[in-house]
Amino acid sequence: MNSMPADASRPADFAQVRDLAAADMQRVDTLIRQRLSSDVVLINQIADHIIASGGKRLRPMLHVLAAGAAGYRGDHHTKLAAIIEFIHTSTLLHDDVVDESDLRRGRKTANALWGNAASVLVGDFLYSRSFQLMVELDDMRIMRILADTTNTIAEGEVLQLLNIGNADVSEAAYLAVIERKTAVLFAAATELGGILGGLPEAQVTALRRYGMELGYAFQIADDLLDYVSDAGTLGKNIGDDLAEGKPTLPLIYALEKANPEQVQSLRHAIEHGGLDSLDRIIASIRDSGALERTRERALVHAQAAREALSALPASAYRDALATLADYSVQRTF
Repeated sequence: MNSMPADASRPADFAQVRDLAAADMQRVDTLIRQRLSSDVVLINQIADHIIASGGKRLRPMLHVLAAGAAGYRGDHHTKLAAIIEFIHTSTLLHDDVVDESDLRRGRKTANALWGNAASVLVGDFLYSRSFQLMVELDDMRIMRILADTTNTIAEGEVLQLLNIGNADVSEAAYLAVIERKTAVLFAAATELGGILGGLPEAQVTALRRYGMELGYAFQIADDLLDYVSDAGTLGKNIGDDLAEGKPTLPLIYALEKANPEQVQSLRHAIEHGGLDSLDRIIASIRDSGALERTRERALVHAQAAREALSALPASAYRDALATLADYSVQRTF
């Protein structure tokens, strides 16, 4: 098989990947709009807000690209991509309520506009709609993967809740959260593409491993951006994770290397939230080398994702998946 070496000097061209998936994604978007429709007006209002909020629809795009890499030429991937997006969007609605967020992708969150109760209930609507679509596919293996994935995501949300305000969270505990909250849906999206294409089990497993590693890389890079970006580029305010008391990897690494005074300040920030000392906290994180360590950890997972693709036959779709591995971490450069 061809190897998939990383090319750190080449910028990840997300536009080319998007163009390759464009025809499929147009069909996915049409299906999403059709299946979000309800005779309950409030559901339509919140659904329209979610659609208008944009986003790259990365998870459904991963699925259609994986199906392409697997040689699939049917139309079930459109429905599966919509299911994956519904699951993801429902978790966002619930997360924003739990986190008391009022900004996502640079726009007001649904809970900020319509309240917590409406957001939670429409999130439930999206979950149930996704399972209606699953039943239409009438494939027990696919339903089992998606049901297990949805349950695992819920476990991850609870685990993250338990970690909030805990300055003693370890790197392993942090990774356990992002595996469940983020990586498993990436992995399901790519694994299901391989299953649709009828790939040998070893290649299906390779696609799942690619998705899992990509999910790790993407979330670690996202957590890094919380300390190096701003609302204009990230769609949320710098320090939001800290304000919520979330001990993400930059903070965990900083606690390992900071001096005693900085450690005390970092622990207080995690345990009590708030942004009273944000500039000093960010300076402590940068001084400790935590940002570089976090970026390196994201790069390790991105490279592992690329290496998993070597089990697949060469194609434009495989190249696009490799490009997404680059893109997941180059957002931080």
